[in-house]
Amino acid sequence: MGNTYQQAVLAIVDPATFASVRQAVSTAFSTPRVADFLKSVERSSLRIRDFESVLAKGLLGALTAEQYAGLGGGDQGQLRELYLASLEQVAPGLRNRFFKLYAYY
Repeated sequence: MGNTYQQAVLAIVDPATFASVRQAVSTAFSTPRVADFLKSVERSSLRIRDFESVLAKGLLGALTAEQYAGLGGGDQGQLRELYLASLEQVAPGLRNRFFKLYAYY
């Protein structure tokens, strides 16, 4: 009977904008596009786990950073978590191919 961690469920304050940013993240990590997304992050010399920098560079879409900035802290936090979780679900072969992006340095 060990306690397992459960992420708190927070209500989305701005569902339409949240959904738009969530879709941008999902699209970037979709099977047909993830390699191109990782290449764009690599070309931009960004740290893959720095969600705000990836947004600011426009790698998740031209309007996504502006939409994200308009969200409240709770909504932003959930989207950051989604981005980081998506990052960790990239296929091992692609992760190896983009090893430098995934390395902590």
